[in-house]
Amino acid sequence: MKETTRVVWAMCGSFCTFEKTLHVMEGMIRDGAQVLPLMSFNAAGLDTRFGTAESWKRKLADVTGSRPIETLQGAEPLGPQNMADAMIVAPCTGATLAKLAAGISDTPVTLGVKSMLRGAKPVVLAVSTNDGLSASLENLAKLLNRKNYYLVPFTQDDYLKKPTSLQSDFSLIADTLECALRGRQLQPVLSE
Repeated sequence: MKETTRVVWAMCGSFCTFEKTLHVMEGMIRDGAQVLPLMSFNAAGLDTRFGTAESWKRKLADVTGSRPIETLQGAEPLGPQNMADAMIVAPCTGATLAKLAAGISDTPVTLGVKSMLRGAKPVVLAVSTNDGLSASLENLAKLLNRKNYYLVPFTQDDYLKKPTSLQSDFSLIADTLECALRGRQLQPVLSE
């Protein structure tokens, strides 16, 4: 990845994976990436056992130097104003997969994706969903076959307790982004 890569990093409501994604984000910033954070309505507005919404906004601002975008108005100009070279959605929930597959752009994350795709910018999706091998599988397949979408390799994260759950290997986000910026999907997509 070139040192000046500018990335919009969108976080959706898979709260249990926020800490993992934050560590990857910090590593990419140390390696020279410029990251502009964006949060879904749920990520920006819900307090959970994994932390308060306000504490996550502060953490993102501390790590990136920018307050997260959390409105439709903030997400809309990303593509037209060439604010980034690519977008990462990590974690990407089943609900976000469904909206993206259906072309629905009614959240900051989905509108941000639409805005980036308008300029043919790569969108990297790091899935984290308990229904990845059930209701979300169709949407995952649709997006895998669409231009400018790239998936961070994923696996069943706990096949005994959660047999339909999928989670991307977040440590591969930077590698997936590097490939996406060259128009390639990092392989293999399915990991063990």
